[in-house]
Amino acid sequence: MATLIAVNVGMPQDVPWRGRITHTGVWKRPVTGPRTVRRLNVDGDGQGDLKGHGGPHRAVLVYQLDSYRYWQEHLERDDFVHGQFGENFTVEGLPDDEVCIGDQYRIGEALFEVTQPRVTCYRVGLRMNEPQMPALLVAHGRPGFYLKVLTEGVVEAGDEIVRTRTGPEAMTVREIDALLYTSAHPRAQLERALRIPALSPGWKQSMRSLLDDRDTGMSAGNSGLTGVSGTPPPAWQGFRPLEVTRITVESASVFSLTLRAQDDSPLPPALPGQFVTVRMRPDPQGSPVIRSYSLSGTPGAGTYRISVKQETHGAGSGYLRRHVALHDTLEVAAPRGSFVLRTTPGPVVLISAGVGATPVLAMLRHLAATKDARPVWWIHGARNGSEHPFGQEVRTLLAELPASHCHIAYSRPRDVDARGSDYQSVGRVTPALLSSLGLPAEAETYICGPVTFMDGLTSALAADGADPSKVHTEIFGSAGSITPGIAPTEAPAPHMPTALPGPPTGPSVTFTRSNITVPWNAGYGTLLELAEACDVPVRWSCRSGVCHTCQTALVSGQVDYDLDLVDPPPGGSVLICCSQPTADILLDL
Repeated sequence: MATLIAVNVGMPQDVPWRGRITHTGVWKRPVTGPRTVRRLNVDGDGQGDLKGHGGPHRAVLVYQLDSYRYWQEHLERDDFVHGQFGENFTVEGLPDDEVCIGDQYRIGEALFEVTQPRVTCYRVGLRMNEPQMPALLVAHGRPGFYLKVLTEGVVEAGDEIVRTRTGPEAMTVREIDALLYTSAHPRAQLERALRIPALSPGWKQSMRSLLDDRDTGMSAGNSGLTGVSGTPPPAWQGFRPLEVTRITVESASVFSLTLRAQDDSPLPPALPGQFVTVRMRPDPQGSPVIRSYSLSGTPGAGTYRISVKQETHGAGSGYLRRHVALHDTLEVAAPRGSFVLRTTPGPVVLISAGVGATPVLAMLRHLAATKDARPVWWIHGARNGSEHPFGQEVRTLLAELPASHCHIAYSRPRDVDARGSDYQSVGRVTPALLSSLGLPAEAETYICGPVTFMDGLTSALAADGADPSKVHTEIFGSAGSITPGIAPTEAPAPHMPTALPGPPTGPSVTFTRSNITVPWNAGYGTLLELAEACDVPVRWSCRSGVCHTCQTALVSGQVDYDLDLVDPPPGGSVLICCSQPTADILLDL
């Protein structure tokens, strides 16, 4: 008979960590006497990060004494106390390889249901003083699990734990944990998981993403963790020279360059919406200038077309506009990026502002080339006709589609701009405008433009009933940080590190979106820690190679990992939380 050994609670607290403050409720301590368990937690308990923990499906965390004994031997430690792993219930029995998702248990007066394994998180490593603990929990199949409270009631250490129902599909905590976090995603197992009503919504979405990738053949990478459909690995590593065969003026500030292979062989096809990274050397004696540009041509044409907005003081755009001529060569990395057109059956909405039209234009070109029968909406905002790139090109493409709709908004139209043909409304592309257009809520929507533009429209679409998982955005600059539990501070612009761990002893690391190149020193520890030293915006959660939140495109170069990964990233990507460069590298950060 399983037994409740200890009830552990703890309110969130601010804990110093690596020069910052993290807000966490991972420190739990056993209590004596009865405690009431309510829908969201145990009385006296709280969670610090409600995005990763807590809520009705993650109200109570359970960990087993058998795993305590296992880790004491494995880690050669004898200092564990109840609540050591951040759990609310320390139990004897209920092993992860026997407890199933959907199992129901009565403990004292309360009734519970198993909903999901523990989420991998750096804070269990912080509590254990073992940074690799999140990865170890997964690799050794001992994650622990969460309970949903079906009936509130009083529990107490010493209560018997009685199973009242076995979960449908009889899929164990260990099985479903491995299904998400390791590299094996058998279709039958994914379908089993999705048939379990008790499985928490977040894990259901992860299983659906993995299954969708299998259905579309887009199986590179773990979309269940990243939330992004997999894309094939880049067609080549590093840079190759491509010849400029055409230069086209698209508007007063936007121009296009068409590129081909020097031997005139067809270039590998890109997915509609992807970008390439270009390395330029305006000063042969100085550091190269590296920029990324969306592909705006027809995918699969055998050539690439990039479209560039000439910025007033732009080093990259200025060099390309003033110094690159026909038959010159540019160093170009292979197409990459996950902002790509999906093969779902519903309508397609393409929304852009200014030069943000470039990736969605490639999507439109693909839809026109394949005579796609889906309803397609093209919505674009520009200042006026002189600042409106690709106007005639878009009209021609839309005419080739059987169910197309178009709305162009000019914020400051000229007298020569004709309302009705050149544009349809005066003003910007706003939430109010989108609401007035009657866009289909079931559409896959792709948005590219300034960050505030994308954020505002994304929120508006969700408020109008759009599925947030079907709204996709492309960011030209650095993506926002994900640093769970870290107290927000004013983030300075990316810079060279101010506190050096020693003289540079290794290869160079370039953060392409941040325009920084830093010599490597082993004292940084990992590429993530180097990025943090430079205040480069980063994304992470487990910091031990499991959750893939830190997965970053590796434009060129090679890395080594400081641990055995349970699920390596796809080709052309790197987990920066646990890797170091072995050659000069360029990261898409």
